[in-house]
Parts: sequence; C-alpha cells; structure tokens
Amino acid sequence: MKKKGFELFRFLRTKPVPINTREILALERTRLANERTLLAYIRASLYLLLGGLALLQLQDFESVHWLGYIALVICICFLAIGIFRFLLLKRRLYKWNRILFTDTISEEVEQEVAKIDKNIDK
Repeated sequence: MKKKGFELFRFLRTKPVPINTREILALERTRLANERTLLAYIRASLYLLLGGLALLQLQDFESVHWLGYIALVICICFLAIGIFRFLLLKRRLYKWNRILFTDTISEEVEQEVAKIDKNIDK
C-alpha cells in the first residue's frame, strides 16, 4: 500500500533547486522587462499613428500636414526600433539561458535524487 502511495505522488515531488537560481530568475525578469518594453514601443507607435492621421484629416489647417507625415514616419521608425531591440535582447537571453542551464544541478544532488527514486520504487 505504501509503495502505491509513493508511486501516486511521485510526480508531485519537486526537483532540487539549481545552484544558480538567482541568475535564472534575473534572466526571467529581464525577459519580462523586454516584453514590456516592446509593448511600450508599440503603444508609442500607435499614438504617433493616431496623431499623424488626425493631423492629416484637418481640413482647415493644411499648413500642418507635413507634421502629420513626419509623425507617420516616426511611427514606423519607433516600431522598427522596438522590434529590432526586442529580437536582439531575446537572442542574447537565449545564449545566456543555454550557458546557465548546461550545469545547473551538481552531480552529487542528481545521484542523491536517483537513490531516493530507487528506494521508492522498491
């Protein structure tokens, strides 16, 4: 009966915490900040788009149409810069993740976990 209970809850056990948990969590925070920054670039780009279109729609003030066109060009530039920076940092974070996850758990901890699993399976 005890063996069945251990087998039932075997998948609920947590793995040992890696040695470099702080670095892993810092990379995760950086990834989330990168996504927030991309959304901020998109939001600013949309505001410029709306402002540029509004300036182009003004019939009485045709002398400021050039400002509308400038806002549209800056809108496209903001969007391109935001996407470029997002992809650049995403690639860097991917490289750092590969470096950190190559040796996150020491061999001694893995051997202890394997021994515990063998004892439970008996």
